[in-house]
Amino acid sequence: MKAVTGRRMARLAESKGWTLARINGSHHVYTMDGRIERVVIPIHGNKTLKVGLQRSLMKLIPISEDEL
Repeated sequence: MKAVTGRRMARLAESKGWTLARINGSHHVYTMDGRIERVVIPIHGNKTLKVGLQRSLMKLIPISEDEL
């Protein structure tokens, strides 16, 4: 799996229709109309997301590995 930064994941979420609801420190919270879930993406400079978090975000948003 390709390593992705928090900034890149946030851009992908926005392209899928998620909107930035608020920022709490370095955590950006995204919501979407009609969905209960929130997507919280940590943005720590240019650090890549850990594999488990990345997979979880990919399922929620949804994003395929080809889109990374």
